[in-house]
Formats: sequence, C-alpha cells, structure tokens
Amino acid sequence: MKKKLTLGMSLIPIISLIGAAALSIFIWKSGMHIPLMIGVIAAAIVSIIAGWSWDDIQKMMVNGVARALPAVFILLIIGIIVGTWIASGVIPTMIYYGLSIIEPSMFIPIVALVTGIISITLGSSFTSIATIGLAFMAIGEGLGFSPGLVAGAVISGAYFGDKLSPLSDTTNIAPAMAETDLFSHVKHMLWDTIPAFVISIVMYWVVSQSGAANSGADTNVIDVMKTGLNNIFVIHPLLLLMPVLTIILMIKRTPAIPALMGVSILGGVLAIFVQGSSVTSVIQTMTSGYHAESSVKALDSLLNRGGLMSMLGTIGLLILATALGGILEETGSFDVLTNKMMSKVHSTGSLISTTILSTFIVAFASGAQFLAIILPARTFVKDYKKMGIDTKNLSRCVEAAGTVGINLVPWGVPAVFAAGILGVSPGEFIPFAFFAFLVPLMNILFGFTGWTITKKNYEHVTKEKRSASL
Repeated sequence: MKKKLTLGMSLIPIISLIGAAALSIFIWKSGMHIPLMIGVIAAAIVSIIAGWSWDDIQKMMVNGVARALPAVFILLIIGIIVGTWIASGVIPTMIYYGLSIIEPSMFIPIVALVTGIISITLGSSFTSIATIGLAFMAIGEGLGFSPGLVAGAVISGAYFGDKLSPLSDTTNIAPAMAETDLFSHVKHMLWDTIPAFVISIVMYWVVSQSGAANSGADTNVIDVMKTGLNNIFVIHPLLLLMPVLTIILMIKRTPAIPALMGVSILGGVLAIFVQGSSVTSVIQTMTSGYHAESSVKALDSLLNRGGLMSMLGTIGLLILATALGGILEETGSFDVLTNKMMSKVHSTGSLISTTILSTFIVAFASGAQFLAIILPARTFVKDYKKMGIDTKNLSRCVEAAGTVGINLVPWGVPAVFAAGILGVSPGEFIPFAFFAFLVPLMNILFGFTGWTITKKNYEHVTKEKRSASL
C-alpha cells in the first residue's frame, strides 16, 4: 500500500542532490551527471519505502523523459546548426562585426551588447563566456575597469543571448516542460528580456562613467581576432540573413523541428558555395563539429564546436533531470514541498511570484539549471491551466529564474563556471550581473499588474480534444 510522503521523505532526494552537487562542483570537478544520478537513486529508494514498486518507478522515469523527447530532437538539430553556421561563415561574420563596434569610452555597455549578440548566435552562454568573455576580460584590464564590472557585463550579455536563442538548450527545455511551443515561448520572453537588457545597458553606462579607463590602452587582441577570422572565412554582411531568416520563421510560428532542420541544411549549402567546403567536410561538421586551425588560440577555442555529437552530454543531463523530475512529480514529492506556498496563491501575481520563488529554491538547493527549470515547470503547469493562464507565462518564469537568476547563486554551476573561466569570484561579479536581478523582478511586476500575462481557456481546449476523439 502506497503512503503519502512526509516532508522529511520528500527532502531526502533534494538533500542528496545538494550534497552530491556540492562535492562534484568543489571537490570531484565532474559536472552534474553523477549528482543527478544520485538524486534519481535517492528518489527511487524513498519511493520504494513509501510503497511503490520498481515497475511503478520505472514508468515514472519513462514518463518524465518522454516529455522531453521533442527537446532532445531539437537539441540534436541545434548541434548541427552550430557546426554548419560556423562552417558557412554565419557565426564568424556575427563575431567579426560585433568586435568591430568596440569603442573604449562605451566599453562596458558594448561588452554586454556584443556578448549578447554572440550568445544569441551560438545559443550558449558558457561558450560566449569562455571565448569572447575571456577576451573582454583582458581588454577591460588594459582599459582599467574593475574585473567584477566587466565580468558582470559579460554574464548579463551571455544570458540575454542564451535566454532568447532558439539554439539554446534551456530555451528548448522550458517550453517542453511547461507544455507550450518553442517559438511562442521565445516571442513571449521578449517582454521581460528586452526591457531588462536595455535597463542593464543603461546601468552599465552609468556605472562605467565613474570607473577608471585609459582610452588609449592596447586593444590588439580585437585586431588579432578579426584578422584571424578574415584569414579563415569569407566575411560578408549578406551572411547575416541566416539569423534574420531564423527570426522570421520564429515570428511566423513555423514548427520548430522542420524550421531548425531547414536552416541547418541551408548552413551546410552556404558552407559549400560560399566558403568552398566539400560535401564530406560539411557532413563531418554536422556530426562532430567544426575544427579551426588558426594561429590564434582564443579564436580556435571560439570556433571549435558544434555537431550532433556535442549535444550528447547535454541530452544526458536532460534525461537524468527529467527522470528525477518524473519520480518527484508522480510520487507527489515536490508537491509536498510547494503545497504550503500554493495554499496562499489566490491571484496571478501570487502564482507568478510563487513560481519564481520555487525556481530559486531549486536553484539554491541544487545549483543546476536543468533541475531549476524542469521541477517547477512540471509542478505548476496544472495550476496555470486551472487558473486559465497560458503556460507560456510559466515557461517564461522558469527561464527568468532558472536560466538567468541562477547566476545569483554563488555555488551554482553557472556562477562557478564563470568564476573559473573569468578569474573573478562570484562575490565580485554578482553585484554587477544586473540582468540576472532585473528579469525575475520584471516577471513579478508583470504578475501583479497583469501586463503581458496571456490567458487561455484550457478547459475549452480539453473539451475540443475530447469531441474530436469521439
């Protein structure tokens, strides 16, 4: 006989995950795969003690992973896109023109803007931070700016792009878990992302005016990277039509998988006809990613990526996180943790605020983006439908706190990664990560004012589906 989980039992998988994540981040240095596996094992043991059979638990995990399968296919295609867009010169052209607009007197705002542009193009905050972000740290030091300020601007730009890019893993996972579609999700996020980023840019301009800056400092690293790009690729503004085409497809709400597959194939065609690549090299790039061999180490680091195989690690994380989420959801474990908060939810504003708070709780507990997105999205989806609120509001909220806000967690994976790459402690850059503060706050504001909150009659949709089946 199955028994209802107590608060203590519900906390065991979360505590196990937190402990394993802390060990992995600070001692093992082995990422989040093993901590998530430990969380799955702990959740399974608790479920067995509570009376569920192994067959029940296996079905819970399968159901959890099944919800993520559309995102898995999209992630595989995204790996292909990154490879072909580099080989075709699309991404190199974006980087080249981004580096061309650097002006020392506007350095900090430009850092956020250029990093954002590159992050949208690459679909990866980590890649942007580890490449162009690292270059900006060197330039900022030469210009006399505070390392924490430069790092904060890099992180704001990186997660602005990561949040909006259809190529981003988290941007695909959030709508899949909240039961909405990718392009509706991205379009809806413009309401919180664009204003928050514009305010961040203004704040960076104000703060940077009081910082010490030597406008005559050496910016040779920019020239070296631009020269390297010119030596490897045909750089041409017409290549920028590729991201424009992707945006048009997004606005027209073309189904994500055929749209992304189309632009990935077009990238391969451009690589052949514009860059002179062979069909064999394009197929190899689609599979294993692009491999640059220039004399500029930072440039090779920026360009050596993409390919279907590059997404397998992310997909592994997604499978483990959704398997854990499936157990915690169907056993009611996470419900036990959130029911007390939900008992006080009587309005749209309180529901949005509770969603943001719950996402931050998971973020602070686990330090993992995927879990911070998946658990709240799966837990609250039924509450949004019950209150007649479109679930794209839910996916926007979990992205606001789970993708961006998690940078405010000093021991979280994103903050630890940025600290290791940029050489700046989380305590130094978190106060300057303006975008990470503003996006969650903007969603709470929207919740209480009703601005941009879209309603939807899910009961009517359900009745239509039942009628069609009959």
